[in-house]
Amino acid sequence: MRPSDPAAPAFVQLAAHPLRWKLLTELAASDYRVRELVERVGQPQNLVSYHLRLLRGGGLVTARRSSFDARDSYYHLDLQQCAHALAHAGTALHPALGLAPTPPPPSPPSARRPAVLFACTGNSARSPIAEALLRHRTDGHIEVTSAGSHPKPRIHSDAVQVLREQHGIDISGQRPRHLDTLLGRRFDYVISLCDKVREVCPCFGDQVRLVHWSIPDPATAAGPGPIGHPAVVRTAAEIDTRIRYLLPLLTRTPQEVQP
Repeated sequence: MRPSDPAAPAFVQLAAHPLRWKLLTELAASDYRVRELVERVGQPQNLVSYHLRLLRGGGLVTARRSSFDARDSYYHLDLQQCAHALAHAGTALHPALGLAPTPPPPSPPSARRPAVLFACTGNSARSPIAEALLRHRTDGHIEVTSAGSHPKPRIHSDAVQVLREQHGIDISGQRPRHLDTLLGRRFDYVISLCDKVREVCPCFGDQVRLVHWSIPDPATAAGPGPIGHPAVVRTAAEIDTRIRYLLPLLTRTPQEVQP
């Protein structure tokens, strides 16, 4: 290589390693703990942890302390950052190769609507927000509902306010429901948004695609900014980003996207 030759973009260098690519593909489907990634990729924990550190250093993967077991962490692939990194890598090779997001292909008119269940503990903020945003973004073409393992008496007022102010969605008349009330229903995807509910979520059949999004409860989340309305704003934004990247998968069967 001549001294003046540019180095490959950081995304290419990170993703080109076979194990890191395998970790990226696993985390593209769901958030996982280290021991789960070890099992899925079949490599020693110290090796997996080393490559996760490199991916975190490159900004492609983040880690969040588990709300179920604070000694553990969930790893999450930042798809938005990956999209930016891919676009940069494309344009670095040729200006015409910059990637632009494309809408999901429409389902055939005769196709059965995909069914999605969002679950969290209280069914008062995270899962109702996800339910409302997915329904809004698909204009009713997805059958979507939400429930909780320990539902609260009512939807969180900040969740109602944020959806109304930022998305023009009114969920003020919605009430939390228990997961057990949905037993026997058919779902293509069951998406847990809470580390605690992931451990207790009932089984909805062998064909369902289980996905986990490790998102802290905005009603109790600690971190930058005050607890309350700003925390719900951040949570809704994260959920909306994840939903936008979920949409193309919903036009395919769970078997087609099974890793």
